[in-house]
Amino acid sequence: MPTPSPMPASQRVVQVCLFLVAAIALVGGTVQMVLGQPDTTPRLDNVHRFMAGVYFSTGVISAWAAATIRQQGTLVYLLALGVLCAGLGRLLSISQVGLPEPAAVWLGYLVPELLLPFVIAIAHTATGRRAAPALAA
Repeated sequence: MPTPSPMPASQRVVQVCLFLVAAIALVGGTVQMVLGQPDTTPRLDNVHRFMAGVYFSTGVISAWAAATIRQQGTLVYLLALGVLCAGLGRLLSISQVGLPEPAAVWLGYLVPELLLPFVIAIAHTATGRRAAPALAA
């Protein structure tokens, strides 16, 4: 049985970022599903828990993509786009209705949501560029 080649550092960066996204989404989705949207209308609670399910499922997909990173292509970019869109949604909310308290916590959520997608995309692109010459040889 052949020994697998070592994983390029850029691919390991993508893998670690995806596992981080997975952990955040799995925990966050679970917590939001259980807590719901307290002190609100049934409509808002319903939408909140629905989105918690989407959040949780994104964690499952991210974990699978990270575990099978050597076989992944476009999915990695789509997951990065999803995280970026979530961060932009949070940024829009902050600009429209203000920064929730405690501000440091919410900014602590926002910064990685806006930075991780670029780290993932750049590292994944670098991995693809390294793999391309090997495929051509």
